[in-house]
Amino acid sequence: MDDREFAARADAALQQIEDDLAASQPDVDFARVGDGVLEIVLDDGGKLIVNRHAAAQEIWVAARSGGFHFRWDGSAWLDTRSARELLSTVSALLAG
Repeated sequence: MDDREFAARADAALQQIEDDLAASQPDVDFARVGDGVLEIVLDDGGKLIVNRHAAAQEIWVAARSGGFHFRWDGSAWLDTRSARELLSTVSALLAG
């Protein structure tokens, strides 16, 4: 995948996370804090950071429980260690 395709796919994934948050978690604060960086503030004051990492062509998620790297496999963003899907992982991290 070239850089333009990566940026488009990663931005679409970030937008999907934002849309899902707005629809299902209206009391959760979130904002884009930079180019390709989404910050989600949790109820306990913690944060979940989701950002695109162009050099590795991955989406990275930083949470209290650890860091996760997701790579496009041709149909979905999958964690490079567990093969879990990005959106379900973010949802699980938000649920605690």
